Order: sequence, then C-alpha cells, then structure tokens
Amino acid sequence: MPSLFRFLTVVGIIAGVFYGAIFALANFVNPKPREMTVTIPADKFLKR
Repeated sequence: MPSLFRFLTVVGIIAGVFYGAIFALANFVNPKPREMTVTIPADKFLKR
C-alpha cells in the first residue's frame, strides 16, 4: 500500500508541474502582433 501512495504522490506532483507550466505559458507569455500578407492566385476565384 505505501508504494501506491508514493506512486500517486509522484503522479500528482508531475501533473501539478505540468498544469503550472501550462498556466504560466497561458498567462505570462504575450504574443507579438504583426501584419501578415497572403497572396491568393487568381484561379482560386474562378468557378468551375
């Protein structure tokens, strides 16, 4: 039984670190907006 508790503790700690990393990336990293230009060929507009 102690090995089960040790396993669950390790899995919980790993899940907590993973959740913390995702939370930190979502809240503290801001994307830099930039202008984007996409050229679309004229044949994409032709109906067939």
